[in-house]
Amino acid sequence: MPGGLSAARPERDYHSPVADRLTPYDLVFAPRAEDWFPPIRAGLAAAGRDARDRDAFLLTREAAELVHDLRPAEGMGEGIDRLAALVHHAFLFWDAGTQLVTVDRPALNQLLVVDHPTLPAGAAPYIQLPERVIWARPLEDEAFEPLDGWFAHLAPAGQLRALAVFGLHPDRLAFTVVEAAGARPVGLARPNGSTLFAPTMPGGELAALHSIVGPEELLELAWRVYGAGETH
Repeated sequence: MPGGLSAARPERDYHSPVADRLTPYDLVFAPRAEDWFPPIRAGLAAAGRDARDRDAFLLTREAAELVHDLRPAEGMGEGIDRLAALVHHAFLFWDAGTQLVTVDRPALNQLLVVDHPTLPAGAAPYIQLPERVIWARPLEDEAFEPLDGWFAHLAPAGQLRALAVFGLHPDRLAFTVVEAAGARPVGLARPNGSTLFAPTMPGGELAALHSIVGPEELLELAWRVYGAGETH
């Protein structure tokens, strides 16, 4: 596929080492996806609900039970919303055929300066970026973490939902998720006048890194990938 992208529906043996980078879907959902997700699909169909509708999805008994079962024993507090978002995105990713879209460094460099969508994506893909190039503080006052990529899909009203995954590392089997949703931002600019996606970490410019500041920048980046691409 031209433009520095590679799209695939990976067939993986989850009991053997793999050379490719793992996605959050691989780490959390793939080993049990065929147990967890078909009953949710059936429940949504029986109720006549649109799987893209987050509220309708979570009202489906099978989906609500999966979110409940995935909660840690000590509870999550406000983090339950992020877990519900992850389950919803992962289900849609599975339901649409597990399309992985990888972006190489030249394509990402172009994407960060072009002000219209240029890259193809499927109906509910996972967009995987080059490692440790874009950084952000996904949680206020916490450390910077690298952006691995994001799940994305269009909600029924035409708004884009993007669930960004930060700090993904298979050795610790943990990551941070942040969701941004809405129409494409108009007239987006940083309050300090710096360029969108310019680095904010000390030494970031010298290391040719980039940063995301706030959910609107994340949403803008997601729209640049999703908005005018092909659907597979």
